[in-house]
Amino acid sequence: MTTYPPQRQDFSRSVPVRLWEDGFAADPHRYYAALRAQGPVGWAELAPGVPAYVVTDRRAALQVLHDTETFSHDPRAWESTVPADSPVLGMMRWRPNALFADGAAHVRYRTTLIDVFDLVEPYDLRARVHRAVRLLVGRIGPRGEADLVEDFTRPLMALVFNDLFGLPDSQGDRLNEGLGKMMEGGAQAAEGEAEYARYVLELIAAKAERRGDDLPSRLLDHPAGLTHEEVTWQVFLTLGAGYEPTANLLSNTLSRVLGNPAYYSTLTSGARPVTDAVVEVLHHETPLANYGIYYARTPVAFHGVWLRDAVPVVVSYGALGHFSEREGTGGRHPKDASHLSWGAGPHACPVKQHTLLLVTEAIERLTQWLPDLEPVLPRERLTWRPGPFHRSLTALPVRFSPRSPDQPGVTS
Repeated sequence: MTTYPPQRQDFSRSVPVRLWEDGFAADPHRYYAALRAQGPVGWAELAPGVPAYVVTDRRAALQVLHDTETFSHDPRAWESTVPADSPVLGMMRWRPNALFADGAAHVRYRTTLIDVFDLVEPYDLRARVHRAVRLLVGRIGPRGEADLVEDFTRPLMALVFNDLFGLPDSQGDRLNEGLGKMMEGGAQAAEGEAEYARYVLELIAAKAERRGDDLPSRLLDHPAGLTHEEVTWQVFLTLGAGYEPTANLLSNTLSRVLGNPAYYSTLTSGARPVTDAVVEVLHHETPLANYGIYYARTPVAFHGVWLRDAVPVVVSYGALGHFSEREGTGGRHPKDASHLSWGAGPHACPVKQHTLLLVTEAIERLTQWLPDLEPVLPRERLTWRPGPFHRSLTALPVRFSPRSPDQPGVTS
């Protein structure tokens, strides 16, 4: 077992920082500061009565992400201690997929995901994004105003991911509603989990009956020989992990860009690549803020804290980003290796290039068709969805000159 600094503190009698409160969404800086004040590892609640250790120090985070001998992704020991109606179970309960597996099982699941996503060529993904953007601009363009969250980023993800997973455009609302409820971890979390599970089960049943040119069909036919149950939970993971965080990454990037007119002009003029804006958000306002969840295999001293087993150890990508920005290490990052939003170690995101391509293409196409987007509200007045795991806007209202994708002079 890896040796860490000696034990100094046991949080079992401390008051936890409540990441489930409404105030966390409104002002995460304050909550992260309270955690950071406790040291590299803080004590929090993800839901009422659901405590967790939260890692806010980069060095400690990298140790958790890489040390598979000390830390596991398998939540079953923790799950047995949590009430069956806990609102965070939908996001944290064990399932037979790549996220919750260790060792050989993890390698098997992860390999299938890499193999099937490698078959999605960049030009094909780009074409799917262009089709979705054109369809959505056709809806909102003539109005001259829109909510980019409700009218663009979330429906765009539903269109693209339904396309990749072999479902018609009409299924987008079901995907959006189920995942949204589950992600927030509130009173409707169990309902959202059930809705999303039905969505995936129906999808796999349809593909088992009749294959298509889509990701679930490729998983069903993969040489690894996944069972239908394993394919179901792989799709549950990848569809959810692809849709929700990517929609939030797109929204957060648009809000950050549009809130800075000088920055926006450099992007629309081509003087600065859109990728820079996306990477800046990954550094400082990552959409999946607190979902690097691990568990100590046995009680262990770690950076001055005694970690009990069966208690989540959360790598807070959000806290790491907030503090790097406040300490003046923000700004332009020509390389994205210094942030941890993709994770690190064996569980690092296997499809980050697909995600970057999707988001950058969506922003480039939107701003080509609607080049004079202007926020209705200053950025400090925007509101954020509740929940301990994500950084997600409730709305992003904008105005612009009414246009149609089919009118002369508009890029197609």
